[in-house]
Amino acid sequence: MAKNAKRRILDGALNLLRAEGGGAITLEAAAKEVGLSKPGLMYHFPTKEALMLGVVDHAADRWERLLLEQLGGPLEAAGPAQRIRAHVDVALNAPFDRADFAIYTDAHYRAALTDAWVRRIEPWLTLPDDLPDATRARLTAARLLADGYWMAAATGVLPVPGRDRAALLAVIEDLLAEDPAS
Repeated sequence: MAKNAKRRILDGALNLLRAEGGGAITLEAAAKEVGLSKPGLMYHFPTKEALMLGVVDHAADRWERLLLEQLGGPLEAAGPAQRIRAHVDVALNAPFDRADFAIYTDAHYRAALTDAWVRRIEPWLTLPDDLPDATRARLTAARLLADGYWMAAATGVLPVPGRDRAALLAVIEDLLAEDPAS
């Protein structure tokens, strides 16, 4: 029961960010969004910092779940190109919106929230030091193209026109293709 209440609160907090004109996550607003009193919400999240950490973990849980589904196996068994491909596929195909973008970017203004994102997502994006430079550059470029696409799609600001999507995907596929020299 408590787990369902926490999830409902976290989903409600993200809904605040989807509000027209952008909403703010406060204890009061989050409680109102899910029909709780502020003390009722504070039973689960005693401070705004605790609520924000919960929201970041909730969003990172979703990313990790989507990444693992895309990967089709454990992270530890995947090579760098497989991990980057999973990230690219999630960034380009999973439904995201401005709440996802807002919680991702807002987290970078608070060290504890940044640490939560880094801890959860960095293992997917870190490339081994012994990877050839050309391979590192290709994988990094594919990741950054996907990140830019995700940002534009999630925010709705200057999204990639539909007619350009297939060509963008082809460029990314070329970057992700195995290098015959390596």
